[in-house]
Amino acid sequence: MNKAELIEKLASKNALSNKAAKDILDSLFGIGGGIISEELKAHGKIQITGFGTFSADHRDARDWRIPGTDRTKHVEAHYYPKFKAGKSLKDHVK
Repeated sequence: MNKAELIEKLASKNALSNKAAKDILDSLFGIGGGIISEELKAHGKIQITGFGTFSADHRDARDWRIPGTDRTKHVEAHYYPKFKAGKSLKDHVK
């Protein structure tokens, strides 16, 4: 399912227009101002009981070897997004 299909399904399931459904989706997941992405950018955590937890984890700076060569590459310390599925979601998908 892509974003357009998700918008259409959200709209039909909740008797919304496609524009209203897109606005809701963008306010939650939008990269430039969505609730989830902004909280992760601030290194916070969003826990949705039964569904899962979005968080931002930290990786320290490190050097790693490029496979098949003797060269190494340095990677700066950074945060990355992480999602851990909740028990109810795991059980539903089984």
